[in-house]
Amino acid sequence: MSSGKALGYVLVAPDWLARYRAGQRDLVWHELRQLGKAVREPGLIEEAQLVCDEMARRARHNVDVLVGRLNDAGYRFHWGGDERNSTTPHDAPSAAAGEHAEWLEERFGPVPLALLSWVRIVGDVWLVGTHPDWPGSMAADPLVIGAEVADSPGFIREDFADWHEAWKDEMAKNPETGPFILPLAPDRFHKYGRSGGGHYGVIVPDAGAEGIFVAETAMPFVSYLNWVFFNGGFPYPGRYSDDGGRRIKESLAKGLLSL
Repeated sequence: MSSGKALGYVLVAPDWLARYRAGQRDLVWHELRQLGKAVREPGLIEEAQLVCDEMARRARHNVDVLVGRLNDAGYRFHWGGDERNSTTPHDAPSAAAGEHAEWLEERFGPVPLALLSWVRIVGDVWLVGTHPDWPGSMAADPLVIGAEVADSPGFIREDFADWHEAWKDEMAKNPETGPFILPLAPDRFHKYGRSGGGHYGVIVPDAGAEGIFVAETAMPFVSYLNWVFFNGGFPYPGRYSDDGGRRIKESLAKGLLSL
């Protein structure tokens, strides 16, 4: 069953969580995408959110594994640019993460359920840095998702709001302006301190379960995350992935969970 069964005004979710845990993840995400905003109907949203929460727990496992493996390899996490000041690769969700997820929905909503799960369960991730055996690591588009910034949630709310106001101003000038993209990461050039394009992020509002992540191309959010983890956290396939880089990415990706 792909879209639930109508029982009066209530829909019954077709065992998404059990099937997701049993390995039918691609099919479950396909069914959730097909539903669009209907996934928020009573009887469906509850289990759809459970699937997104399970996805986020698997993603957090992958992040923990990657940070551990990179630390063991002597990787140094830092900001981009010439100064390369050290930074923390993973900030767990703060005690206010649930309230922050609610704020996102109130301010920009609806927000995809998968992003809300990420905010509440995964937290902020910054894998930019330098690998001792892979000089091109910083330019290989390392994973960055910053939706809460646990140590300064007020700042990121102001930042998000400013970006949204700028987008509304642009819309007033040019109705052909595209949808608002909630900025969650710098692009692959800005990650290593070079001039580039716009931020990566998720299109909002979006009442669906997964949402669309816009990077150099646009794709479903979970598809983007799976692509990143398949490449060990460093998805850019250009000249920065030399033979040494490819071997390191393969070792980083080994055994990571699919979402």
